[in-house]
Amino acid sequence: MKNSNKSTLHQLFGFADSCRGLLFSSVLFAVLGAGFGIIPYIAVSRIIIRICSGDYGLRHVIMMALIALSGYLLQLCFSTVSTVRSHRAAFTILKNIRTALIKKLSRVPMGFVIDTPSGKFKTMIVDTVEKLELPLAHMIPELTANIMIPVLMLVYFMLLDWRLALIAFATFPIGMLCYMGMMRDYEKRYAKVLSAAKAMDAATVEYIGGIEVVKAFNQSSSSYRKYADAAEENEKFKSEWFRKTNPYYAAGLAIAPSSLLGVLPVGSLFYINGSISAGDFISCIILSLGLIAPLIQALRYTDSFAMVDSTVKEIGKLLDTKELKRPEEPAKLEGERVEFSQVCFAYDDMEVLHNLSFTAEANEMTAFVGPSGSGKSTVARLIASFWEAGSGTVKIGGTDVRNMPLSQIMEYVAYVSQDNYLFHLSVRENIRLGKPDAADGEIEEAAEKASCHDFITSLPKGYDTVVGDSGSNLSGGERQRIAIARAILKDSPIVILDEATAFTDPENESVIQRSISKLVEGKTLIVIAHRLSTIMKADKIIVMNKGNKEAEGTHSKLIENCSLYRDLWNAHISTIDTKEVMSA
Repeated sequence: MKNSNKSTLHQLFGFADSCRGLLFSSVLFAVLGAGFGIIPYIAVSRIIIRICSGDYGLRHVIMMALIALSGYLLQLCFSTVSTVRSHRAAFTILKNIRTALIKKLSRVPMGFVIDTPSGKFKTMIVDTVEKLELPLAHMIPELTANIMIPVLMLVYFMLLDWRLALIAFATFPIGMLCYMGMMRDYEKRYAKVLSAAKAMDAATVEYIGGIEVVKAFNQSSSSYRKYADAAEENEKFKSEWFRKTNPYYAAGLAIAPSSLLGVLPVGSLFYINGSISAGDFISCIILSLGLIAPLIQALRYTDSFAMVDSTVKEIGKLLDTKELKRPEEPAKLEGERVEFSQVCFAYDDMEVLHNLSFTAEANEMTAFVGPSGSGKSTVARLIASFWEAGSGTVKIGGTDVRNMPLSQIMEYVAYVSQDNYLFHLSVRENIRLGKPDAADGEIEEAAEKASCHDFITSLPKGYDTVVGDSGSNLSGGERQRIAIARAILKDSPIVILDEATAFTDPENESVIQRSISKLVEGKTLIVIAHRLSTIMKADKIIVMNKGNKEAEGTHSKLIENCSLYRDLWNAHISTIDTKEVMSA
């Protein structure tokens, strides 16, 4: 069963397997605390009854006072223990939720992660999940106590005088009618509030993350407007929600605890008629004061319930995202040939590859060229299993990639894009990601092959220099060469270069080309080319157009026989000539 079809409680308990003992004990201690919480009311009522009957002494009063104090202290003690244990359980549940979300992201298609704004995942995993802590920690024990105490008090109340007990409780159903009015479309309205809050959080993350670009291109006003619109939307939904719910809530809060309005006049009438003693009457007054208040406190968790429900449903929706189903055991591969057979692929409802078939031979360079949007990068991502083909087969070493574990594909394929991510770590550790157990000598050797050893050693701390957030302390060409060094260190038999030199200057391009020549020695190389001069010596060039293979062959044959490739080449040459003229 999908998580989104399960009840909120069912989903939460699914994350609580490792802490159910803590949850059970927190409820148990809360119930015990509730039981001891009724003792002060009983003790005070006993004192009043004895005083009204004239049958009392100082010793008896002191003893009852000590019993009341003991009940209060025991309630405080058990309630504290309950809250501590529920907090521990809540921390465990939050850890399990975050772990499940991170594991899910590792199993869903990489394209799904790429196409989703990173701010959305950050907001959910860090901020949204964190908001569950207080409701989970407090709702379970405190809600239990706030329900149990009135129940126990009502039982004792009934023993004193069942008539006044019913009268005292009569205002609560009236208050509940107000509460029901508040709950009309409550979930839908509160979901809008939470959605607007998340949108504002995502806009904030995006604005701060892109602040350098915003300032560089003088887009502060438009970017700020986007954030301001999100903040305004958040305020609008919150105001609407408050306007529609608060009148009902205020009415219920005023009516429900007004039990004395019935107990005092009716109880006075019973006392005058002699149907209730003075002591019992006063005891009923005391009990009526404490009967409804805990229930009102329980109603204060309405927002928490709505927030938890909305959050858990959102988490469940992400956990229901379709995964790449792959076996656990590695497949036996025959070589490093890559084959596409009648492959179709669509983004949502738009098909971008149409019955594509080709072969990339082992130890050869196969390049893909074509206009923007022709499907080149999609081919690369399908080979790397970022996505899964809608129909047809993608094979590596004669084996359908669907029959290979993702871990095996990740080891077998090195993927270098135009925008490889660098972590906020040292240069050394960023390169070491290609081979976690690599020695420092291996890292430096890979850097030398990637033509980046010299510039790394010129950095303030050499290989121990921290590259900054996303590699912000380095130039684009430097980041690219470090990414190539990482791929060289990984030493995978299949290398994919997805427009790896698209945005580099000519000087860096030549350096990166030398790096690539070291990267691909004895490997199957697949290049998604932006600059055609980089793939002139490719063993095979496949020309893509609108998701179809238009032609394939060597550079010279395509110049001769393919008009689209010829047009692309001429456009590339004219661009180079223009740059040379401008530089001159």
